[in-house]
Amino acid sequence: MQKKQLGKTDMHLTPIGFGSWAIGGADWSYGWGVQDDGDAIAAIERAVELGINWIDTAAVYGLGHSEELVGKAVGGMKQKPYIFTKCSMVWDSVTRQVGFSLKADSIRRECESSLKRLQVDAIDLYQMHWPNPDTDLEEGWTEMARLQEEGLVRHIGVSNFSVDQLRKVLSIAPVASLQPPYSMLRPAAEKELLPFCLEQHIGVIVYSPMLSGMLTGAMTRERAVNFSANDWRRQNKEFQEPRLSANLELVELLKQIGAPYGRSAGEVAIAWTLRNPAVTGAIVGGRNAAQVEGIIGAGEFRLSGEEIQAVGCFIANMPN
Repeated sequence: MQKKQLGKTDMHLTPIGFGSWAIGGADWSYGWGVQDDGDAIAAIERAVELGINWIDTAAVYGLGHSEELVGKAVGGMKQKPYIFTKCSMVWDSVTRQVGFSLKADSIRRECESSLKRLQVDAIDLYQMHWPNPDTDLEEGWTEMARLQEEGLVRHIGVSNFSVDQLRKVLSIAPVASLQPPYSMLRPAAEKELLPFCLEQHIGVIVYSPMLSGMLTGAMTRERAVNFSANDWRRQNKEFQEPRLSANLELVELLKQIGAPYGRSAGEVAIAWTLRNPAVTGAIVGGRNAAQVEGIIGAGEFRLSGEEIQAVGCFIANMPN
């Protein structure tokens, strides 16, 4: 896979990165249901074997469990991938309730805890997960810049920021990257965010390019209706009518586009995000090795102008 420089950093990333939200497990408020730790580690190992050179995680995924699994998986690797993680979402160890903090002392504690769970001396990219509360944005970003100066993190980035919030922190310290949601069903970033990042040479790693599994080609109406009680997607409108039926029709179109090339609907959906020149790479989750193998082709697949237009026409006529 051809690599692309992340903003102004010294890191050159494969078009696809391994996303480790789902492998965090079910025991927290944004879980994907029960996961198998052995399968999760095998998925990470397979991703690296296939050439993926970066992993994106967060302290809050599984309340630390995802980071622990990433640490175990890469610990024995001779050629280690870049490891990206996030701060600002914190939890109570007793109630397991998740909250937000951008206070300097909180961010430092989070960083130190992530380093231990990941079993690394420095985090390659440390990201502010959410700009919440906005009033503490400057304090939090200043502390992240300090962590970078001290060598605990190599680069610092943000996630879920607006252009105005990017401007605010840019006045304090450079932003290596932005991580926004971006997919056929969530194209809003195209309006202001992606052009701004391209202009400012800020790297962009998009999340949910297949919208949390909806566009993989494996989603069915029956599966969506029968999500486990601890799967957060039960509350997502994209998995409920009338959006569900329209989304499944879109998936059929993606299958038709991918079929002549031997590509899955999910690979077409990922390639659609990678077509944008502002996008450095796409974060793609995998809960087992087979899921990773099913999306790896997106890294080298390119959509034609006609295929992009066909997707655009379909989306324009979908229900809101």
